[in-house]
Amino acid sequence: MSVAAGEALTRAYRECWVVVVAATARLTRDLDLAEDCTQEAFERALRVWPEGVPDNPAGWLTTTARRVALDRLRREQTLRRKLPLLVEDPAADEAEPAPTDPLRLVLTCCHPALARESQVALTLRLVCGLDTAAIAAVLLTGEAGVARRITRAKRKIAAARIPFRVPADDELAPRLDAALTVVHLVYTAGHVGSGTELADTGLTTRAIALSRMLVRVLPAEPEPRGLLGLLLLTEARGGTRTDPDGELVLLADQDRSAWDPRRTREGLAHATAALRAGTPPGRFALQAALAGLHAVAPSWERTDWSQVVVTYDALVRVWPSAVAALNRAAARSQVPGVDLREVLGEMDALTPDLVRYPYLPAARASVLARLGRREEAAAAYDEALALTVNPVERRFLAGRRAELS
Repeated sequence: MSVAAGEALTRAYRECWVVVVAATARLTRDLDLAEDCTQEAFERALRVWPEGVPDNPAGWLTTTARRVALDRLRREQTLRRKLPLLVEDPAADEAEPAPTDPLRLVLTCCHPALARESQVALTLRLVCGLDTAAIAAVLLTGEAGVARRITRAKRKIAAARIPFRVPADDELAPRLDAALTVVHLVYTAGHVGSGTELADTGLTTRAIALSRMLVRVLPAEPEPRGLLGLLLLTEARGGTRTDPDGELVLLADQDRSAWDPRRTREGLAHATAALRAGTPPGRFALQAALAGLHAVAPSWERTDWSQVVVTYDALVRVWPSAVAALNRAAARSQVPGVDLREVLGEMDALTPDLVRYPYLPAARASVLARLGRREEAAAAYDEALALTVNPVERRFLAGRRAELS
């Protein structure tokens, strides 16, 4: 395969996977079949695209996947049984994907009939195209459990004949928190990319697009705006996360003048709107507020760390997550005059809940180093390295460990 064809196929996988799966699912109403046909379309692209990359890769892949699906339905003599389902959607016979197809797919995966763990795993599989190993890494769980969740969720959707559509307003509320959670996890999966790069821009771009769709569908709801604000403020710093050699740069050392001002302004606007919505702020509004505090701080040292901790206190109350508690402890470690031994104790207490989370031993290592406990810090860095897959992060951790010698 030529370099151009290979690059085009890689880009199409990142940008078009969810579009093709969603458009095919709109036809088949069968998630397993839609996923299989999408995979076959990409396999055909491997054979065909070296002869010439199509002008519209998404359209080519969608048309191919839908043709494969129709062939299978005819071959299995089930088309007659499937046709009544297609009446729900007049656009089902169109080859071009509909703009709301990805959101339909997310909201189908987040149906309240499914357990939350299954909703998240299924969305990461179908919307992101992640394999079970990558999903397990995001969810801090085992691969076998992830595979079982995905299989059960697909079977339940098929058995219950859950429609593939954007739900009516009165049906959205039970799905909203799950949808926001999985879109945030899509962004997280891209932000800590599992490949050779620090980030997967295909996933982060997809998450922001889905977040915008949720804001458009639910303009009066504060949490979708909070999520969009959080993602935009985080993305505004994206260009400074690595140096010219591709090595990791922590927030404390980033060039704030290089942060994207347009994304920062838009992110702050959404975060402010979410916080001023007249109701107690939710999880995503508070996370957006935290990102905003970093965005407006002139430097790491001049960040309002006391306010950051207060905001984390509110976040932990509405979202009692071990990850949020760890971030709160890390923020406390920056407050002038804080007892670092107390902070270390808070982090140690989170170990049972975060046994697969590499950022816990990395955070502990940083605090231990500041306490002068170098051997313990080195051991913590070793633990973090054992849990870290991304090579950029591994090089950073190895460098910090080497500094202790």
